[in-house]
Amino acid sequence: MPRLSRLAPYLLPFCLILAGTASATDYNTGDVQAHGGWHSLVLSLGEERHFRAIDQQSYSDAIFSVNASAGACEVPWLELRVALAENQAESATVNRVPADLRVDHATIHRGSAAFVTERGDDGFYVRFALPDLALLLEEMAEGELLRLRMMRGEDDPWFMVFGLAGAGEAIERLHRLCAEAGR
Repeated sequence: MPRLSRLAPYLLPFCLILAGTASATDYNTGDVQAHGGWHSLVLSLGEERHFRAIDQQSYSDAIFSVNASAGACEVPWLELRVALAENQAESATVNRVPADLRVDHATIHRGSAAFVTERGDDGFYVRFALPDLALLLEEMAEGELLRLRMMRGEDDPWFMVFGLAGAGEAIERLHRLCAEAGR
């Protein structure tokens, strides 16, 4: 089996394809920087700028990201994109479910997750709403593993685990790039 380091040049382009925003619109990707298993990057379309820190290592069909937009840097958001077999026929919020996120053995962050599809996109998006996102981001910067639990139904949990090696540096760069764009 090839070593992961030999595959890295091929993984970045694949993951950047998956890193698109929650719409079928194609953004230009630039200023990509590796941080362990995470990357930080800039998405642009015309004057619009978004900044992203993405997990590059945990799943071949899913990308977890921390995002911020120029002009709204103080309101970052978390998003999970899961690749689907086909493009979606409509844009819709399919469901809203309880979600828990936890870094290592730190705080259990209880919130909600909206399951969203976008017309023409082959991704399924999960957008998280949490009451104390700033604390979660601090914990992610220092932690080793991020654990997610989303309750798709009463007795139907969906668990995912994401490595955090490099997350702190990627998130810090996202914040720095976003702040610089506002100047």
